[in-house]
Amino acid sequence: MEKPLGASLLILGLQLGWVSSQNKVEQTPPSLSLQEGEDGIMTCNFTSSAFNNLQWYRQDPGKGPTFLILLYSNGEGKSNGRFAAKIDKGAKSSYLNITAAQPEDSATYLCAMETQ
Repeated sequence: MEKPLGASLLILGLQLGWVSSQNKVEQTPPSLSLQEGEDGIMTCNFTSSAFNNLQWYRQDPGKGPTFLILLYSNGEGKSNGRFAAKIDKGAKSSYLNITAAQPEDSATYLCAMETQ
């Protein structure tokens, strides 16, 4: 039996409305739908320019979040397999890039920030 080509997969990004004083973190787009093999980008926008680090997590259905990538405010981008992330402090954003999406990548992706 042949495997169908272009199987659809859904990558969800939970909009994280975390607020502490003046600090806020928000993800866009709220959801991202990719075909197998496609690349995608999720963005985490933040309001604080004074922070220690930003973390990306992955949460599979029915499970708790698992750590994916840690970025320091003064550091370079990092990768973990087909996932890469970077921070643009000027734009107050972090980007999570997914390369060659696979069906097993269907999950909720979260960003969180540790402020100073």
